[in-house]
Amino acid sequence: METNGVKVKANLSDGVNNQEIETPNNITIKGILGLLMANVETTEDEDEENGGNFKKNKRKKKVISLGMGDPTAYSCFHSPDVAQNAVLETLASHKFNGYSPTVGLPQTRRAIADYLSRDLPEKLCADDVYVTAGCTQAIEIALSILARPGANILLPRPGFPIYALCAAFRHIEVRYFDLVPDKGWEVDLNAVEALADRNTIGIVVINPGNPCGNVYSYQHLQEIAETAKKLRTIVIADEVYGHLAFGAKPFVSMGVFGAIAPVLTLGSLSKRWLVPGWRLGWLVTNDPNGTFKNPKFVERIKKYCDICGGPATFIQPLMLKAAVPRIIQQTEEFFFRKTINLLKWTADICCEKIKEIPCISCPHKPEGSMAVMVKLNLSLLTDISDDIDFCFKLAKEESVILLPGLAVGLKNWIRITFAADPPSLEEALGRLKSFCQRHSYQENAHC
Repeated sequence: METNGVKVKANLSDGVNNQEIETPNNITIKGILGLLMANVETTEDEDEENGGNFKKNKRKKKVISLGMGDPTAYSCFHSPDVAQNAVLETLASHKFNGYSPTVGLPQTRRAIADYLSRDLPEKLCADDVYVTAGCTQAIEIALSILARPGANILLPRPGFPIYALCAAFRHIEVRYFDLVPDKGWEVDLNAVEALADRNTIGIVVINPGNPCGNVYSYQHLQEIAETAKKLRTIVIADEVYGHLAFGAKPFVSMGVFGAIAPVLTLGSLSKRWLVPGWRLGWLVTNDPNGTFKNPKFVERIKKYCDICGGPATFIQPLMLKAAVPRIIQQTEEFFFRKTINLLKWTADICCEKIKEIPCISCPHKPEGSMAVMVKLNLSLLTDISDDIDFCFKLAKEESVILLPGLAVGLKNWIRITFAADPPSLEEALGRLKSFCQRHSYQENAHC
């Protein structure tokens, strides 16, 4: 099996020198955004009066990042007060400074089970839930417990790159199936069937979609479940953006179809409650038919949790004290509606501004999550070679950070995060328009 990696030399402590090991070189979102930030040219001309004379000075241009899906970078997105107060009270109690069970505190697991059961035909129990340090750790656990020699996993393209990185470390072969932009980024199920074999350990589905902003219909999710059943595999449902749907289609949890095919649901507090830094996530088995009830499978999860631990203890009671009942029952529905309405507003701004820029196009208006994929038309641009080049030059010239599509699996596309305050979003997209005009063949023909 070919792994996407590079070989590096390592001197091991056991005295074996110069042993070669492989380090995956997969592109990560944080890695490429860090490089883009380092490339920012944060100056612009400013006129200053000096004794009746004007001179040119340099002042910093504000950096606007639409690359990272962290809404808390903008003041218009903030968590509910009830959640903040619960953290303070939990810390002040001095009751949660010690270790917790590595699978999660019992009351935390129960609270998450109750919360997710609201969207499911079958009620979850606490033992179906494993508490993790954010959704990223849930991904790591899911792939680690499913890994076996010769295994492969089916990943969406475009998709969240951490899956491929985790798979590389676990020596799991990655096989990509395309999402179809003209069909609302639906899964190409024919491609899924063509890629799968007896060594396929799972199909990853991200809904609402990152990076595309899609929301799948009930019918399409059922078709995915039926396909997984036919292929005798499971669905890994990434629902970190669960309930952040503002289009015509409501959010439907993949766990609804757990009786058709077993579903591992991954999620977190991060997006819906706007607290990505709290790092509280979960891995949940939606499995009415008992496939995941196998004692060996349960023991495998528990032992892996013993290795990697879980989130901070003081955060976990939050799910009991705040989420059930305080976050779920006492946080007014207005808080969730406000977030949804704001995301819908900023998504509309994004799409309208994109229409004004000839060299980029949006094949499908976002219906959920916090990002949208737009396609670059390089034939309209001069001295731009690809999406990486585009984003680096944009950062240098306009201090605007966008994510190159290559980072999520689509070359010559761009991911734009619209979870930003409207003035900053409009300013960034205005700079993007100026950049594209400056680099267009038509503009340069007049020079």
